[in-house]
Amino acid sequence: MDKVNLAAKFGLLDDYWSPRIVGELNQQYVKLVKLKGEFVWHHHEAEDELFLVVRGRLTIRLRGQDVVLKEGEFLIVPRGVEHQPVAEEEAHVLLFEPRSTLNTGNVQSERTLDKLARI
Repeated sequence: MDKVNLAAKFGLLDDYWSPRIVGELNQQYVKLVKLKGEFVWHHHEAEDELFLVVRGRLTIRLRGQDVVLKEGEFLIVPRGVEHQPVAEEEAHVLLFEPRSTLNTGNVQSERTLDKLARI
């Protein structure tokens, strides 16, 4: 068993909106990602998605409301709920989701990642 230092792992990330796998349990991935700007509106048909803000601030836009997450806060977006993550400044976010979760959900775009790297 190896412990994971989040600050050190975030230090390895050079780009935005490109999650990296840092752990796995019960067929779920623990991913780290740096975010800045707006992501695409999307939803996940079969998977819930957890966003935990480690550093910075993240807004999850939902149809009809925005949820602002500060450091130490998380939100679980249920499957089927359309959402758009937005980070006005750089944010460091931990994601917890099933291995089958595609980062852009039901949308194919230049930000769609078919394969994720481990760090």
